[in-house]
Amino acid sequence: MKNVPLYEVRKISDLRDMIKQSADIYGDKAAFMVKDPRPARQTVSSEAESEGPAEKSQPYLPVSYRQFDRDVDAFGTRLKSLGLTSARVAILAETRYEWYVTYLATVNGVGVVVPLDKELPQVEIESLLNRSYSDILVFSKSKKKDVDAIRQNIPTVKHFICMDEVAGEPDYFWNWLAAGEQALAAGDKSFTEAAIDPEILSILLFTSGTTAKSKAVMLSHRNICINLQAMCSMLYIGPDDVFLSVLPLHHTYECTCGFLCPIYRGCTVAVCEGLRHITKNMQESHCTMILVVPLMVELFYKRIIKAATADPKLAKKFKMGLKISNTLRKIGIDKRRDLFHKIHQNFGGKLRLIIAGGAAIDPKIIKGMQDLGLHTVQGYGLTECAPILALNRDVIYNNRAAGLPLPGVEIRIIDKDENGIGEIIGRGPNVMLGYYENEEATREAIDDEVFFHTGDLGYLDKDNFVIITGRKKNVIITKNGKNIFPEEIEFLLARTGYVMESLVTGLVDAEGETSVAAEIFPNMELIQEQTGETDPKSETVRRLITDVVRKVNHSLAHYKYIKSFTVRDTEFEKTTSKKIKRKY
Repeated sequence: MKNVPLYEVRKISDLRDMIKQSADIYGDKAAFMVKDPRPARQTVSSEAESEGPAEKSQPYLPVSYRQFDRDVDAFGTRLKSLGLTSARVAILAETRYEWYVTYLATVNGVGVVVPLDKELPQVEIESLLNRSYSDILVFSKSKKKDVDAIRQNIPTVKHFICMDEVAGEPDYFWNWLAAGEQALAAGDKSFTEAAIDPEILSILLFTSGTTAKSKAVMLSHRNICINLQAMCSMLYIGPDDVFLSVLPLHHTYECTCGFLCPIYRGCTVAVCEGLRHITKNMQESHCTMILVVPLMVELFYKRIIKAATADPKLAKKFKMGLKISNTLRKIGIDKRRDLFHKIHQNFGGKLRLIIAGGAAIDPKIIKGMQDLGLHTVQGYGLTECAPILALNRDVIYNNRAAGLPLPGVEIRIIDKDENGIGEIIGRGPNVMLGYYENEEATREAIDDEVFFHTGDLGYLDKDNFVIITGRKKNVIITKNGKNIFPEEIEFLLARTGYVMESLVTGLVDAEGETSVAAEIFPNMELIQEQTGETDPKSETVRRLITDVVRKVNHSLAHYKYIKSFTVRDTEFEKTTSKKIKRKY
């Protein structure tokens, strides 16, 4: 298996080359499926800001590759007519067709695209628009209130283009696109023949963090195109695949892997209406692939197991099915889709691959999904790497690992401790140009050998898989120099089932001794099922968590023991990519 050749992929020089090739090859095939009475010509309601466009269920309708390519050219031509040199175009909206058009129209001849997190507070949106010197803001009706509140404080923004036709917004996206179509028909080639330099800044992405601390990552066409070709050589993705787009598009993981990748490979992208609609949208779109964060895989798996073991008869039948399936697979017979037909139907009946990224995931959960015929792999990336550095292949994978280095990417481990664990650094043509207007941070991140220092800790195993153990800035260092990785302890706590979320930190006493402390949000659903207790702060829950901590401590080296813990009654605050916000 180690010598399985890479998949063949077609060469692309830039993102315009990518869309033009795809439009020529795939023509009238659906590039997108949108919930829209008129394909790609109607917009979401403000009431559906967080959960998507539909008040009542609407059918998915297709938008062809040829139409998408034409719309990109039309909107780009209209933007080009403004006469701006390398315009900065910011996007502030939920996932929708206009977002996709604006992104490629900008990078393919207009200037630099600035995708913004729609969940940010007004003060941060204002700051990022000013820091990026954005000239144009394309936004949805759902964000109009925020835009109106800051409009007078963003002097560089000269054009406000609303994706929806609403009172008080004269510049309507679809009117602009129609004007561009007319200009194209009249022979305007200012956009379609605009020179593209694949080596210069074209995408400006803000990392998560407060207004003052977030960095702006500069990416080029080359960064993205190299990453697309490399990742698609490792995982088979083809024209028969349908992606369900669930994660926020401003994040480079979803943008590169869940938008640009399927368009490059001739797939169809179905736009999810919102997290609570995932199951329904899977069944409607018959998706074959989905990109998720680990929390979503864990929820999928827990729900499957809960339903499959709801009563003793079902549990026995389910366990027998797993036993039969695993035995047959040893002799090359795969009956998972037949044996677990109902589970597959709940996922739309066609789901073949789940790709998880953004954080570590329990290998047992990955294997559990794989045993059901829902093949799950994980990858590893950062915004600064456009984003993928390492990826498990569909045919070669290690469920404990983040993946194998992408073709053309070199990964090293530096500053190793006595266990061989050190910082992961990576070098390749996908590594960013640098941080915008922050040369000091760029020098800290990219060394003289052009290796990007990830800030993640881990090691390479004997098969060259990347194993991540924690985050450099999270490490707890004891007085005698021992390293403690909070993520390891948090993982063990979560695996008990009684802990929904936890945050492990180091406490330093007056003598300079460091001890491990944990803040724990218990799994009250399970606890209530077993004890009837509903109050996280009760003595019953405290005793149960005490027992959990004791058992976890017994599996750890003594210096890693949790010496104290607190129980909280609410979830931790999270980023929009569903990571717990740590305070440093």
